[in-house]
Amino acid sequence: TRQTRAAFANFAHSIAGRSLSAHVIAGSSRNHQKAMEMTQVQIPSLDRLDGNDSTIFAGSSGQFPCLQKFAPGPEPHYEQLNSGYQLFHHDQVFKLRYGVLPKIQVAYETWGTLNQQKNNAVLIQTGLSGSSHAKSSDENARPGWWEDFIGPGKPLDTDSFFIICTNVLGGCYGTTGPSSINPVTDAHYATTFPIVTVPDMIRAQFLLLDHFGIDKLHAAVGSSMGGMQSLASAALYPDRVNKVISISGCVKPTPTAIALRYLQRRVLMTDPNWNNGYYYDGTFPKRGMKLAREIATIGYRSGPEWEIRFGHKKRTEEPNFCPQFEIEEYIEHQGEKFALNFDPNSLLYISKAIDIFDLGEGHPSMVDSMKRITCPTLVIGVKTDILFPVKQQFEVADLLNKAGNEKVTYYELNSIYGHDTFLLDMNNVGAAIKGHLESQMI
Repeated sequence: TRQTRAAFANFAHSIAGRSLSAHVIAGSSRNHQKAMEMTQVQIPSLDRLDGNDSTIFAGSSGQFPCLQKFAPGPEPHYEQLNSGYQLFHHDQVFKLRYGVLPKIQVAYETWGTLNQQKNNAVLIQTGLSGSSHAKSSDENARPGWWEDFIGPGKPLDTDSFFIICTNVLGGCYGTTGPSSINPVTDAHYATTFPIVTVPDMIRAQFLLLDHFGIDKLHAAVGSSMGGMQSLASAALYPDRVNKVISISGCVKPTPTAIALRYLQRRVLMTDPNWNNGYYYDGTFPKRGMKLAREIATIGYRSGPEWEIRFGHKKRTEEPNFCPQFEIEEYIEHQGEKFALNFDPNSLLYISKAIDIFDLGEGHPSMVDSMKRITCPTLVIGVKTDILFPVKQQFEVADLLNKAGNEKVTYYELNSIYGHDTFLLDMNNVGAAIKGHLESQMI
């Protein structure tokens, strides 16, 4: 109709002058639309392609060499990774919240000397995969995971303090865990091992303190899951802890952190070689362990560090589904390095212990639970931590203040290293630890 043609002409006029791939030419009321000029793509005729041209449809090679790293490889060596520790044996039934063990042993290492009053002991409480080997020794010269923090004149000064570090219950570096032999069945516990909680770990540690005759710790010091343990130690045994240092800890985990650990457990459990936890006499579930650690690594470090360190740098310009970017190669390396160094079942049990931790459980409120922590407490958080966000450490300090503890010190670090700052920032973390341990406030 005339109205339709007129409207079309007005529309064409309104877009005149714009950069378009098609030029619309409107006619008068007497003429229909004259033309629409479009740039055409020349598509080759399939029946005229010669042999050389047909290769464009052959696709890529479909080879993924990075997947070969998932193939069954050497036997795990986490049992041989650590040496030089001592063992405390508790040859009685040990009751856990969700079960019992016929007996337990606790692997531990010490540095420094316990004084006659037995009041200079400092207990280091570890993260998920930490062993008792925090510092090198005559028995094991290999550098420990907190090597630079322990020694004469260092933050944990062995000239002044008797330093103790244990492998947690459920671990695989000497302390009773899923890979241990059940004395009742003479077979690995595997997934018959009872669910472990953070308080269960602490009670095992305090049995070791009883063995030493230590009635009261000078301090409980922990990072990550260890920061949860240090708070819980003072809440469970308020008369046995003189000071607390909680680094990147919390009173309960965030949903995001729980989700990340759940994914780790899921990818491990879906590895066919996991075999419901019964892999000790079979094929080690390396695929699941590697992928689980790769997921975990995302939470351990920070975006700012990775932006500086990796940015958008590539290993190769050719796109492929194996690591092309440097950050991908880094993630894969972390998974590969860790896969054979830790027991998969220990990963399941300890990560679950972190997820179900709730310091307020059994109390009317979280503030009420914190009223049991009356000792001087140092709380350290890191702004770039995505696994234990800094708001959680601020919450710990705030809850302690609301509970009436007037001896709380809170530090917020602006490190680029995220959750792993406690392993890497000797200057800031070390200075804070040393100052709190050596201060005289009671």
